[in-house]
This record gives sequence, C-alpha cells and structure tokens, in this order.
Amino acid sequence: MRRRRLLVGAAVSVLLVLVAAGCDPLLTPDGPAPLRYRDDVFTTVTRTSNITYGTAVDQTGATVTLQLDMYEPAGDTAVARPAVVWVHGGSFAGGSKGSPELVEEANYLARKGYVNVSINYRLVAGGCTSGGDINKCVTAIGQAREDAQTAVRFLREQAATYRIDPNRIAIGGSSAGAITALNVGYSPENPGPGDHQGFSSAVQAAQSLSGAQLASGPINAGDAPALLFHGTADSLVPYSWAQGTVQQATDAGLLAVLVTWEGAGHVPYTQHRTEILEDTRNFFYWQLDVKNAAQ
Repeated sequence: MRRRRLLVGAAVSVLLVLVAAGCDPLLTPDGPAPLRYRDDVFTTVTRTSNITYGTAVDQTGATVTLQLDMYEPAGDTAVARPAVVWVHGGSFAGGSKGSPELVEEANYLARKGYVNVSINYRLVAGGCTSGGDINKCVTAIGQAREDAQTAVRFLREQAATYRIDPNRIAIGGSSAGAITALNVGYSPENPGPGDHQGFSSAVQAAQSLSGAQLASGPINAGDAPALLFHGTADSLVPYSWAQGTVQQATDAGLLAVLVTWEGAGHVPYTQHRTEILEDTRNFFYWQLDVKNAAQ
C-alpha cells in the first residue's frame, strides 16, 4: 500500500517554512547517538498499573474510578520529562488501557525518555457501534474527551511527583482513542468538568491512528498541531473525515499532517508499525521541543 502525506491550505506554507529551517515535522532529528527522545537510552521500562486519576459518573448513573497505567524509563534521573497520554479504541463501548498497540507505543517512547500513561475512560453499552443509540454515542464521545482532559490535568497537578514537564504533554490514540486525542487537542478552551480543575487540559501535540475530530467544538488558532494516520479504505471512520479535520485545522492556521495509506482499512497498526512509531517519535520531538527538555 502506498503512503502519501497530505497538507492542505495554510499547512503547506507552514511545512515549507519548517523544511526550509530544517524542521520537517516528520524528519528524524540528527545528532550523535544516543540522543535522548530519539534513541533508546534506557533498556528497561517501569510500569505502574492502576493509578487512579479521577472519578466520573457514567451514562447509567454509576460512579466510575478512572485509572491509568504509567510507563517510564527505569533508572531515569531527569526531573522534568515530556509525557504522552494514550487513549484506546473500542467504539466507545469497549477496549482497555492494555490495548497492545498502545502498550507498544508507550514502551517505545519510554525507552527514549518519555513518561507515558495509557488511560481507561467511561464507556457505554453499544457505544458508537452500528445500530447503537446515536445520543449515547455522542455523549460517550464527549465523556471520553472529558476523561482524557482530566488525565492531562492530573499529570500537571502531579508533575513534581512523577517528574513530568507540564509544558510538554502530548496525546495519541487509535480509533475511538484517536477521536478522543484529536478532540482534546482541539479543545483547550473547553476543559469540561472533571477532577483537578485549575490545571490546564491543553496539550502541545496530538496523534491519531484512524481517527477524526467528531462531536466537538470548532478548531481554532492556538489549538494543538496534529499528526493523523489514515487508510483510504477505512469503513469505520471514513478517510474523508480525516481529510475534513485536516482542512479545518489548516484553515485555522495550524499544522496538521495526514499520512495516507492507499487501500488500507481501519487501524492497520501491524502493517505500518515501524512507520507509525518513527513518525510519531519525530513529530513529538519537534512539536514538544524536546531537544530543550530535561536530559
């Protein structure tokens, strides 16, 4: 399957400026190895499971304990590391923070020096599956965004405890998690309800595998730059939705990169694993400005 990159509108001008400055958003950073945040500078990753980051009431009226798993480089002494929030897929009806591709992405970046968290969030029976209740689907999309924003605020509130740089937080996900990641990236002005109020829920970059911005507010200047991966034969989240997201973002003057796989379906992680990992690493490296982060 052939890959191509789509940048439209204002993003073309932005990309040309970045390339001219040697900062193509998907360019592999140069420098002698091992280079932190580009290379594996740690061999072991420490996972801390089931950290509670908040509570919220679901659509059945039940109070849900929101939990995350944290992946961080073992033996790291840096005092302020960039962080990534990972959000799983499952049509807002299922899935978990142990989703295999998220675990791999979290370990991959942790070995390079990042703190990673993979979160659970509120789900609803039927979610956004075929034949499901549209009102429950829309509510579930909003609640997932709110929970992910709560996780971002939690990381900022607990930045000293977990040695996180509060100015360098990204978010990414697959399918429903990708929709959630983009909705968070494009909603800094709408933090929503949830715990840890008083801390920002804005992120500095967003990554999406087979997602699009849905059931959220308008995309505005000042929102996060985004990297989207999408197949043209996706039957669950149509490719045109990703194109529309990129168009809206670039109309707002934002950097939005759409990596397109001709003929690929929904969440083709296995087929494009290396490309996804490396492009995401490079995008976060530049957009979080990690070359100036803690070493």
